[in-house]
Amino acid sequence: WKILNSDEDAQFLLKQNKNLNDYRPDIIHEALRCILDSPLNKAGMVEAIYVKIDQGRLFEVMPHVRIPRTCSRFCGVILELLQKSSVRAKDTNEVLLRVVEEPVTRHLPINSYIVGLSYTSEKLVDIEEYVSVWSNDLIPVFVVGTMVNGKVKGDYIQDYISVSEYPLATKYCLGMICEALEQKWKIF
Repeated sequence: WKILNSDEDAQFLLKQNKNLNDYRPDIIHEALRCILDSPLNKAGMVEAIYVKIDQGRLFEVMPHVRIPRTCSRFCGVILELLQKSSVRAKDTNEVLLRVVEEPVTRHLPINSYIVGLSYTSEKLVDIEEYVSVWSNDLIPVFVVGTMVNGKVKGDYIQDYISVSEYPLATKYCLGMICEALEQKWKIF
């Protein structure tokens, strides 16, 4: 078994008439590294990360996990997750990643404010100003796409915003969100 990657498996995918943009595990790898390596996460302010893949599976990434630095090793971890439904730390047996039941809303706190991001949204905001007015009792939840094309969907999303009038790489968008929250909560 293998996680297909458009960089390594282009010939095979093209022979199968598959869109190479649908096989980009590097995007989620970069996105997770961006969040997990942020001062926001290191300060303990990221409570959970959920990832939904095209096959409809939903998995949780614990905020203290250290994601492999290379995409190929990351794909190996994700393959283990999909085969075993969880990945545990070798030394402590603690769950680091696990498959969870849908919908994602069952795992979110009651006082969550769920914001979807898309550059096609008509509501263009300065992300720092946008989060600065939120009550500290509110738990922000951001839904960010990790695909080349498409739109974040979900009837549970309470607001759709754009942080740029240009399409941004997922990791850049997440970096902007993390930095805005770090500014709001004075995490440096």
